[in-house]
Amino acid sequence: MSQTRTIEVNALARVEGEGALYVRTEGEQVAEVKLKIYEPPRFFEGFLIGRDFREAPDITARICGICPVAYQMGASQAMEQVCGVTLDPALEDLRRLIYCGEWIESHGLHVFMLHLPDFLGYPDGITMARDHPELVRNALRIKKIGNALMRLVGGREVHPVNLKVGGFYRAPTQAEVAALREDLAWGLEASAEALDFLAGLEFPDFEMDYEFVSLVHPDEYPILHGRLGSSSGIDAPVEDYDRIFTETHVIHSNALHSHLSDSGRPACLGPMARFALNRDRLTPRAAALAEKAGLGAVCRNPFKSILVRMVEIAFAFEEALRLVDAYQAPSRPAVDMTPRAGTGYGATEAPRGICYHRYTLDEAGIIRDAKIVAPTSVNQPSIEADLHGFVQAHLDLPDDQLRHRCEQAIRNYDPCISCATHFLDLTVERG
Repeated sequence: MSQTRTIEVNALARVEGEGALYVRTEGEQVAEVKLKIYEPPRFFEGFLIGRDFREAPDITARICGICPVAYQMGASQAMEQVCGVTLDPALEDLRRLIYCGEWIESHGLHVFMLHLPDFLGYPDGITMARDHPELVRNALRIKKIGNALMRLVGGREVHPVNLKVGGFYRAPTQAEVAALREDLAWGLEASAEALDFLAGLEFPDFEMDYEFVSLVHPDEYPILHGRLGSSSGIDAPVEDYDRIFTETHVIHSNALHSHLSDSGRPACLGPMARFALNRDRLTPRAAALAEKAGLGAVCRNPFKSILVRMVEIAFAFEEALRLVDAYQAPSRPAVDMTPRAGTGYGATEAPRGICYHRYTLDEAGIIRDAKIVAPTSVNQPSIEADLHGFVQAHLDLPDDQLRHRCEQAIRNYDPCISCATHFLDLTVERG
């Protein structure tokens, strides 16, 4: 008689949002894996319908308190495309600078406070701080520097208010930007030191054959711009996103699942994908640190994603230093916008991967249709595939250890669950 074994986690810890895990095995085979996302739908697309196009950045910023800039940037790009507007290079650099701040604060929070406790055997970052006070102090300072960068350029750390379609309400002065330099230089050195520590962790021997998807850019490690690229050879403009991905609803999740339309395979977004497809465009120090950490050309072990995120923190500090040193206040804080009818597309690299936006405007600039896809929504099938593969290879582990490893496998992706759940259709029938 085959033995049924069930692993359940009713409320995942150390992730943003609310989710659960269910794994069932029959004998020596994994029979069912579900990453249950039960966070209530948030209907942000519906909120946007009927609003003026200039309101989109402020509304979409409220989707996430950790990565609001990603939503503001994607919405702004789409509106600017509809209106036929191109930003001045100085404004693009300022956008890239605040996005570096978001990568630093978001990645920093995840690496040190949410993910590292798994590797060191602690239930949370507070407990970890008792034995590693210097590490946690440095981690908090790293995040604080990211917050300071966002506050300077964006007006405040959470849901920045200084960003707008066409640029900014106010551009910081050269002296204000230069004042960040000392902390950014410290952050780069602290990141290198932290990566040395993380590289010495023990990682499960586990790899997956991912279909990596990210933005790709010929001249820079992608944050704001690029074409859609993949490890199987996809090379397409952002406008083709809806053709490349197919979304379906699964009964156990309030967020849609995405698969690649041509193969039906799940896609893996985020740091490992960016690294695999753009490694040769890392900044020099970040590239050297990746080499020193033993990451090679491609990382397929999801548990080592903590190393890739740390490399990206170092990259963001190094890139921010470059932008700060070259900064000159733009001649105007924003480009003038005249609305027109049409459909626009935007996609940037949020800390967790591609954040996609599509909006249709009428001639008065009123939003008539909106679609936003958070990266965690796309990553759900990859997370479930990881869980299936890991459990199948480690059925010998006791339930407690297997449950812990499964939770850790989910946290490998730094899932932003509440971001993913806003995307759901609602049909009401009244008799």
